[in-house]
This record gives sequence, structure tokens and C-alpha cells, in this order.
Amino acid sequence: MIKKTIFREYDIRGIVPSELNEQSIKLLGYHFGLEAIKQTSANASVVVGYDARIHSPELFGYLASGLNLAGCKVLGMGMVATGVNYFATFQEFDGVKPDASIMITGSHNPSEYNGFKMTIDHKPFFADDIYSMGDDIIANSSMQIKDDETHTAIDVKSLYIDWMVKEFAHLKGMKPRFMIDCGNGVADTVLTEILDKLDLDYDGLFCEPDGTFPNHHPDPSEEKNLVDLMKALEGDYEYGFAYDGDADRIAFLTKNNNVKGDIMAILFASTMDKPTVIGEVKCTQVMYDIINASGGKAIMYKTGHSNLKVKIRETNAHFATEVSGHIFFNDRYFGFDDAVYATFRLLELVHNGMDIDEEISKLPKTYSTEEIKVYTTEEEKFPLMDKIKELLKTPAYDFPTIKDIIDVDGVRVIFEDGWGLVRASNTTPVLVTRFESTDESKSKLYEEKLNELILQAQKSL
Repeated sequence: MIKKTIFREYDIRGIVPSELNEQSIKLLGYHFGLEAIKQTSANASVVVGYDARIHSPELFGYLASGLNLAGCKVLGMGMVATGVNYFATFQEFDGVKPDASIMITGSHNPSEYNGFKMTIDHKPFFADDIYSMGDDIIANSSMQIKDDETHTAIDVKSLYIDWMVKEFAHLKGMKPRFMIDCGNGVADTVLTEILDKLDLDYDGLFCEPDGTFPNHHPDPSEEKNLVDLMKALEGDYEYGFAYDGDADRIAFLTKNNNVKGDIMAILFASTMDKPTVIGEVKCTQVMYDIINASGGKAIMYKTGHSNLKVKIRETNAHFATEVSGHIFFNDRYFGFDDAVYATFRLLELVHNGMDIDEEISKLPKTYSTEEIKVYTTEEEKFPLMDKIKELLKTPAYDFPTIKDIIDVDGVRVIFEDGWGLVRASNTTPVLVTRFESTDESKSKLYEEKLNELILQAQKSL
């Protein structure tokens, strides 16, 4: 039986082998291949890479079998970072320009998970496309597909490394010293070779790809996974960089700050002329206010890599950002999230004379929480959000005054001196909350009252 819950808003994700197995993945390859042919050409070429998880090579074989039956040409790049996978779609291999891409990755999920991030004609394949394909897969779940791992091996990593070294040649030999933490993911399938070619002064933690993630969970958005990196910064290192399992999410640390994606956006925007910047609903209000006040345009949109890529194309924005560390550069790059590339854009800020900690110290003071997760189930998280929206129409008498509700993604409740967010995660069975205020006590109040509302909603289901 193929579970409908593996088909999510902007990718496919599940546990191996109970949810992602030979049957479901062969069918995925077949139906995605048919869609790629429909949207591009009769002999569509699909580039496929995978992360370091121990089951990823096996899943590649199943996927290739389905793609081959559909009539696609499979270009296999082996173990790569997700950014390298996307990069491949803008290249040419023996006269073949890829029409579509699939990255086999569980991203920042635990080691028993895996998944698939897909594009066709440089556009993310997501939302209704995924749900519709999921319906087709489930309806044809008895279809048998024979093993056929035929593919053409391509070397994307060399092209990517050479491109990066050329693009950031001006950083060659720069100081200061920094530390990278690859978290045993795939960042170092390319990263240290680029750093070495640029003669940069760095050391590395957990660079060897290992899909069991023996040192810490591959999610740098949670500080408990940055303990080793923070300890290194107590010594001679000035900066630290950490990556998630497939290296499309970055954490950036100074001696004084864990610089989240929305704060990075402020720093990057300050070097651009009237930039258009896409932010997600979890971003600090400070980011939107500063960029807009400086002559730029900051647009609030949905969380999720596919959503933000679509919005970049729609607005031709300079870049987009997520608090969690997905940075999507569209100026000087291709508009997708790539933590390896973001590393060098951050180093470029330092090279050009920016004092990161000083710039952050100038920002308006706010009191904000990290992303706080409320655990639920895949089946209940969206009905729970519907109930929360309903309760917000008639909140309790002691609920803080609501000035506005932004429902572009979940609910961002605007209060008199801050905001609170509740949204359903599209990748895990949780509600994600975040709270911010210019007054610390009010930030705690907003958190307390919205949590009471969530609890009320849970009890009513």
C-alpha cells in the first residue's frame, strides 16, 4: 500500500522501506518521466543525484527503472549536494541539455527518511503537480516495472567546482580563519576542494559523508546541532558555517551571533541597489521594514523551497530567504537554494570589509523565539490549522488585540507590538510557531496565548 502522506507540498518524503520502497519509487520514476516528456520533449533527459543516506544508491536504481520505462534519458551524477543537482540543469553534457532533475534526499530529516526534490524545465515540480501524480501512482499501484538501471554517468562536480572558483577568484587567499561543519552530509563532495583552490584558511568538522549521521543530526537550524562548531569559535576561528544533510541549508556563526536567514538577508540587501527580496512568513519584521525603508522591496510569501523559487521567477527578485538558512540567489546565480554558494557570498561580505557583528548590533532590538515545534500527526496537522483559524475569529476575552492576520501560509497574527506565527510544516508532522515583539514580556504573552489557542484546537479535534 502506498501512503498518500508521502506526497507533500514541495517534495516527496517518507521512511525507507515502509513508505519509500521498490514499488513506490519505480512508479514515481515512471509517472514523473511521463510528465517530463509531456512538458518538454519526447526523449526528455533527467539528471539524478543522491545524498549520503545509506539507501540512496538503491533508491536511484528503482527511480532509474521507472524513468527508463517512461522513455526518458537518465543522467546519473552519483552523490552530490542538492545545489550541484540544480546546477546541472543549467549545463550541457555531450550536447544534451537536461530537461528535468530529481534529487534523492531526506534533507534534514533523520537517517531513516529519504525523499525526492524535482524540477522540470528549471521550474519546481510541487504542490498540485505532486498531489496529482500521487493520485496516479496510487491508482496504478499494482503496475509492475522491471529493473533497468541504465543511465549515462555525468561529471557535474568538476563543472561546479570550476565555476565557483572562477566566480569567487577575488577571495583567493583571504583571511580570516573559519570552521566548516558538514554534519556528515554531502557538502564536502565539493566544498573543501573549492576552499583549497581559493587558498582559504579553514578547518573542517565531520566532512566525511555518512548517511547514519554519527556525530549530530543534520539540521543546522537547531542550536543543539551546532555545539561543536560553537566550541570551535571559542578559539582562533572567526566564523563558522554548518550545513544540512543535502547542503541546501546553511547556518552562519560569528563569535557573537548565530545569524539566521532573515538577518543574512538584511546584510546581503545592504550591498545591493534597491533589491527585491522574498521572505517567508517566519522572517523578522525588522527585515521587511529595513529593506522597504532603504528603497528596496521586501515581499512576504509562503515557506518552502518550491514556493520561493516560483515567487523569484514571478517577481525577478534578487534573492529569497528562509529563517532556517535556505538562501536563493537570483543575482549572479540561478535562483535556487545552495548553501555552498551562500558560503562564498557570506565570505564576500567579510572580504569587502563588512563587520558582521557590528552591522547586527545596529539593528532594532526585538525579542524573538526560535522555531518552536508543536508535535502532532500528518493526518491532523492541517485540520488543526483550520480549527486555529476558526478560533481566531472569536478569541478569548483576554487574548491580545489582533491588528491583522496574514494567512499566506498558516496564520501570522499581527498584534500591537509584534506578531505570532502558527503554520503546519510540509515536511514533518508538526506545527511550527514563532513569536516576536519589541517588548520581551509581550513576546512571551503572545506565545502563551497562541499556545492556549493551539491546545484548545487540539482538544476539539
